[in-house]
Amino acid sequence: MQLPQYPASYWKSSQPERASHPKLEQDIETEVVVVGAGIAGITTAYLLIQQGLRVVLVEAGEILNGTTAHTTAKITAQHDLIYDELIKSAGFEKALLYYQASAAAISFIKQTVEEHGISCGFAEQEAYVYTNDDTYVPKLENEAKAYEKLGISGAYVDTIPLSLPMLAAVQMSNQAQFHPLQYLSKLVDLFVEKGGEVYAHTTAVDVSPGDRPVVITSDGRKLICKHVVSCTHFPFYDGHGFYFSRMHADRSYVLGLEAEEAYPGGMYLSAEDPKRSIRSAEMSNGTNLIIVGGQSHKTGQGICTIHHYEELQKFAENHFRMKKISYRWSAQDLVTGDKIPFIGRITASSPNVYIATGFRKWGMTNATAAALLIKDLITENPSSYEELYAPSRAVSLKTIGSFISDNVDVAKHLISGKLEHVTRRPEQLENDEGAVVHVNGKRAGGYRDRDGRLYLVDTTCTHMGCEVEWNNGDRTWDCPCHGSRFSISGDVIEGPAEKPLVQIQV
Repeated sequence: MQLPQYPASYWKSSQPERASHPKLEQDIETEVVVVGAGIAGITTAYLLIQQGLRVVLVEAGEILNGTTAHTTAKITAQHDLIYDELIKSAGFEKALLYYQASAAAISFIKQTVEEHGISCGFAEQEAYVYTNDDTYVPKLENEAKAYEKLGISGAYVDTIPLSLPMLAAVQMSNQAQFHPLQYLSKLVDLFVEKGGEVYAHTTAVDVSPGDRPVVITSDGRKLICKHVVSCTHFPFYDGHGFYFSRMHADRSYVLGLEAEEAYPGGMYLSAEDPKRSIRSAEMSNGTNLIIVGGQSHKTGQGICTIHHYEELQKFAENHFRMKKISYRWSAQDLVTGDKIPFIGRITASSPNVYIATGFRKWGMTNATAAALLIKDLITENPSSYEELYAPSRAVSLKTIGSFISDNVDVAKHLISGKLEHVTRRPEQLENDEGAVVHVNGKRAGGYRDRDGRLYLVDTTCTHMGCEVEWNNGDRTWDCPCHGSRFSISGDVIEGPAEKPLVQIQV
């Protein structure tokens, strides 16, 4: 069975056509500027305009086209085996707050869907973390005990509805799933109806902080405001918070497949590696699509990326009677050292600049929780979650260990990329092949498309000078240091890089 040639997200393919939003062409003044039109940014903008604030939402590309369009879209507080770990590392109170914030996010999404009659396939589901590895059974037992301590509705079980090899599972009740873009599309419409302004193809690159911070775009336009909210993947403005060194980027892969058998319901995640995430989605023709994800690794590192799609395909063929694979796509997520997102004021010296990042593959709930918290901070309503998520929170020993490990890894890739001996030349590339090549005595990135056109770029990442690597699965150049990604022509797809790779003319 052949995989589709290029990534094609099911969510994007089933999203109705939308009119493009204009690009910002002049300086403007407003009360709040929200940068990034994913679920965190759109939900934040929606909440703030409901509070009577004047809000502008800006996005570097088209809206509803980034990480939110490449998710598995589980609305759940079951973020892998997290609660026993949080009780041990952060304490009972913070573990409870983390669960309560996620539960509040689920409740908000459900209420919003019902209030506005949003047709987005919202459906309540049971969620399961399962294992077929003896060494993980005690971990599931401990997680079930953590559920009991925290008052989480769930249980330790030895069977699941889906026919998979398993020894045990921990189940969480009353979770949900939906179509993220159909949901967010409605929030955008409601935002605009209330007077909100949306500008696409408007790349924010810096902030001039102060009582009236100024967001500066790549075109030199200025947005003057009272509050800035950065909901970009990496914060587009770092504010001396060094967030690029406090998180690492993970990529994971997804297949959307049609199966012959009926799907029994539920959302599933394997406890052991390689991860396997499974849920269903209903297509427009009424057919159930099974969404299988996994194969996580640090961006720009590891084996040839097409291998990850192949491994997911093998798993799907072993466990489902497949008709065909209809879609494949990949996603990128940021992970903090303590697995708790950074949400709140970017630094103590910039109290009116806020960030929301580090959602660790659980963006539907974590991003919604972020929007609810930032709304409270801007409207000066007290929130019990502020300290839990504070970007400037106290650093644990585990966080220090992750920081050291991640930055040693960065140094290793920075050096190894510079010392790599490259022998291939551009003329040796076949059609639809990309590789690091040797041009004019220097390392370069080459890709020859299906029609034979050659694209050459300097492989030095414009963020901090690491050497990007070819991603054959997605036809991109990925940075192994901080997760920046670039197109075949060098354009920025994902930050923290803001400038494109330099094109090489031959």
